[in-house]
This record gives sequence, C-alpha cells and structure tokens, in this order.
Amino acid sequence: MAGVGPKKGGSHTDLSNYGSDGMLSEINVTPFVDVMLVLLIIFMVSAPLMQQGIQVDLPKTKSPTLSEQEKPVVLVVGKGGTVQLAGNTIPSDQVTTRLKAIFEKREKKEIFIQADKGISYGVVATVMSQAQAAGILRIGLVTEPGEARSR
Repeated sequence: MAGVGPKKGGSHTDLSNYGSDGMLSEINVTPFVDVMLVLLIIFMVSAPLMQQGIQVDLPKTKSPTLSEQEKPVVLVVGKGGTVQLAGNTIPSDQVTTRLKAIFEKREKKEIFIQADKGISYGVVATVMSQAQAAGILRIGLVTEPGEARSR
C-alpha cells in the first residue's frame, strides 16, 4: 500500500503522525477543502438569483390601496357621564353622528371604550348602543390588569 509506514530515503524522521501499527493517523483535508470550495462557488452563483426573483408585470386595477395601520379610536366616559373623543368633550346626543363621520372611510369598524369604574352600567350601555348605531362592529372595554386569582 502506498503511503503506509515511515518514509524511506527522506530526512524526515518524526514518527509522531504514525500509529503503533505503522498506519498514518493524520486526516487528509484536501478532499474536504475541495468540496467546500465547490459549495462556496455554488452558493456565490445562486445567491443573486434567489434575491432577484422573476420579473413580472403586474396588472393595474382600480381598487383602493391598502391602508396603513390605523390608530385605534378610544371613547372616554368620565365620572359625570361626559364623553370625550380624541380629547374633545362631545355632547351625548352627538356621539352617534361624530362616530359615523370618523368611521365613514375606515376599514376596521372597531372602537375602545374607557369608562370610569364609578359610573353606572346604564351610562356605559348607552354609549355602547350609540357606537353600534354608528355602524361600529367591534366594541372593546379598556380595563386595568388586576391581581391574578389563585384557583
């Protein structure tokens, strides 16, 4: 077998790379390096193709563009039953008309109600019914997180 045993005729007399049976115990890394270079070339060639993709001419439509993330609308009901929308106090008989104007062009018909815990349930129910009359489909009540109960 070629390459087995100590080299003859050379000045190299270090036998530390040979096992007790005279076999060469050093790993030949040349095939490993060759495979890695081939893989590197393959990835270097294919990477720009994956980023570019295929050129497509998209059709033109008259549909509206997708809107950006809309800010949530928060209706605040104070202790005296006063209703505030975006920091402005509005009379209770104008809540429905104001909400209709705001949600006329909005895609998401969603509102959050922040009600003081000291007001009666009837006041909150009235504001919720006014929001439903304005065409709002989803109504959420804002609360503060309480202490977790142990079961």
